[in-house]
Amino acid sequence: MGHNFPMLKDLVGRFTRGRVVEIPDALWVSTLAALPFIERLSAEERLRLRELAGNLLASKQMSGAAGLELTAEIQVNIAVQACLPVLNLGLDWYRGWTEIIVYPDEFLVPRAVTDDAGVTHEYHEPLSGEAWHGGPLVLSWADAQVATTEGGSPYSVVIHEFAHKLDLLDGDADGLPPFEPAVHAGFSVERWKVVLDESYERFVAELELIEMELPPGIDLDSREADSYFAHLPLDAYAGDDEAEFFAVSSEVFFVDPARLQRAFPDWYAQLAGFYRQDPLLRR
Repeated sequence: MGHNFPMLKDLVGRFTRGRVVEIPDALWVSTLAALPFIERLSAEERLRLRELAGNLLASKQMSGAAGLELTAEIQVNIAVQACLPVLNLGLDWYRGWTEIIVYPDEFLVPRAVTDDAGVTHEYHEPLSGEAWHGGPLVLSWADAQVATTEGGSPYSVVIHEFAHKLDLLDGDADGLPPFEPAVHAGFSVERWKVVLDESYERFVAELELIEMELPPGIDLDSREADSYFAHLPLDAYAGDDEAEFFAVSSEVFFVDPARLQRAFPDWYAQLAGFYRQDPLLRR
């Protein structure tokens, strides 16, 4: 696993100036074509996003794992998605860690769960992304490319995992990222907590209703069950806890904002206040 600079020197080295990676025009255009939701940004916002992405590539170590060839296209695509949430916050919000590890596809993470009888069960969980507190951010490239679920709900694994990093900035994955007075003047943490709890509880209630209507014998994690959850505004994974609700809704906030705003208008307004941007206004 190597630093991103050797690869960037091979591929876009002549565009690198000191500690900033200047993204070539052709690569920038092809990246935007692959991420159509970026086109909503104004020309000035796209210019700032391009600069932020270059700075992130220069300041983080991006490594390929399990034989993945880490091309410039992959690196820039990930960097652009990662920088969209902090477009009006700044890269300092990604402080305290340095490494991004990219697998070609889902990767296995060892888990251990102790049951009520005190017996520990060890297993490997397949994941498309994971963010560690103070440690690396891990992604599956196959899943990092923005797409839609079988039910038609858009997702961005990159935005999801980087939202977790924002949430973890104060040490806890609880759906409550830190708020800085200089950046979030007048922002109410108490109001955030109330809206988060109400929105999350309503979503969980919807999930429970669907689960009660499932025919006997259908595995909740199976493809067969997906059609029952397809009408939900968020992926069912958002019901795991408040941290996942924040990360999943952050994905939809940027990729399909109207979908989130229709379902959770108050929560959408809170996210717009935190991220200091409103994707719907860009229309």
